[in-house]
Amino acid sequence: MSRIGKKLITIPKEAQVAVDGTQIKVKGPKGELEFAIPVGISQEMKDGTMSFARASDEKHCRALHGLTRAMVASMIEGVTKGFTKTLDVEGVGYKVELRGKNLYLSLGYSHPILFIPPPGIALAAATATQFSVSGIDKQLVGEVAAKLRDLRPPEPYKGKGVRYQGEHIVRKAGKSGGKGK
Repeated sequence: MSRIGKKLITIPKEAQVAVDGTQIKVKGPKGELEFAIPVGISQEMKDGTMSFARASDEKHCRALHGLTRAMVASMIEGVTKGFTKTLDVEGVGYKVELRGKNLYLSLGYSHPILFIPPPGIALAAATATQFSVSGIDKQLVGEVAAKLRDLRPPEPYKGKGVRYQGEHIVRKAGKSGGKGK
């Protein structure tokens, strides 16, 4: 049995979960999300909890069992609390600036980079070297944060670039001085 898939999901009071055939719709104070339940997975709701079961023990069904439970749990958390990823910019002259909803990044290139967020994503710049990506869809928040990090990934010698807050960059030693032999 899947350790993740067999866990019960507790539905908070501020979230409404509606099941229509194979579609699950979750509505909360921050928004609304929906997910299609894969074939071979069944769900059951009672007393403010939700559980999932699989039809067979085939490898494909076992994989989808935990995935389905995790997706629905993330949807419920997203519409009630939301998700946020914070990124730091490190380097001489590297900075971020929020203009309206768009983000301008100066990352050592010959031009500033304009990033227009997709619908459902909010960007906030706390300082000139720190910004955050937030939204209700965990997958979309992570994808946007990864795209922003990929604009200038941290390099291993000085650590310059865009990194997740709390991310540890393994540093390499630079060139060793002196002449050979």
